Amino acid sequence: MRTIKIIDGKISRPELRELAKEIFGDMVKGTVDIVSGRMALGGEMHIDSNELLIKEGSNQRDVWGFNIYPDQKDEEFIEYNSLVNIKPVLGNRSADIQDPEIRGKVKSVIMKYILDD
Repeated sequence: MRTIKIIDGKISRPELRELAKEIFGDMVKGTVDIVSGRMALGGEMHIDSNELLIKEGSNQRDVWGFNIYPDQKDEEFIEYNSLVNIKPVLGNRSADIQDPEIRGKVKSVIMKYILDD
């Protein structure tokens, strides 16, 4: 089964590793709503978790995609790359999040859910 879920509490690195094993082995795709502070993880493509956030009331302009590598630390832990990040109207014409302020907001949402172990 391929789990796609909104995270409503803390998630540990071992739990992230289990989620990673479902599809990619070492990585979990996810999206965050930088306004509501919600995060969704899982799925084969970022659009899977993106659609879940939208279904739950998020606005597409506020949803940004990323990859988490549970076995990595610091800058290698989060990769700010996803097709859902291509938002020319907001000045982001790349799959990478180019605005440092938006990157910071994305990281802040992600880290509020990750248990440090």
